[in-house]
Amino acid sequence: MLDSNVLEACKAGIATWQKAFNKQDAAGCAAQYIQDATMEARPMGAFNGRSEIQVFWQNIMDQGFKEVEYSDVNWQKEGDDGYILTSNWTMNKAFGVVHREHWQVQADGKALLISDLFEILGER
Repeated sequence: MLDSNVLEACKAGIATWQKAFNKQDAAGCAAQYIQDATMEARPMGAFNGRSEIQVFWQNIMDQGFKEVEYSDVNWQKEGDDGYILTSNWTMNKAFGVVHREHWQVQADGKALLISDLFEILGER
């Protein structure tokens, strides 16, 4: 797969995740992770696998967090089939930083998160 196609697949993956989050669809968010993905949400803890990740996002949504936006987005090539995303993020009630989201193109041509490390820096 061409580098530009890999990057476009990764960008489509984060757009799909963001759309699901902003629709308050925790299952849709979790579907953007591989089955055995790892996610570290500092300072809240680590979550392993799609089902734990879905529970985490549902809990966040149930607390009224919504409207995520990204800024200062940077994509760094990772191997032949993926990219690392770093960025700042804001929500209606919090803000933080994405330290490392590893997006990887799967056999079907869609990119999914294989690992996610982000941090909540404060409330708004």
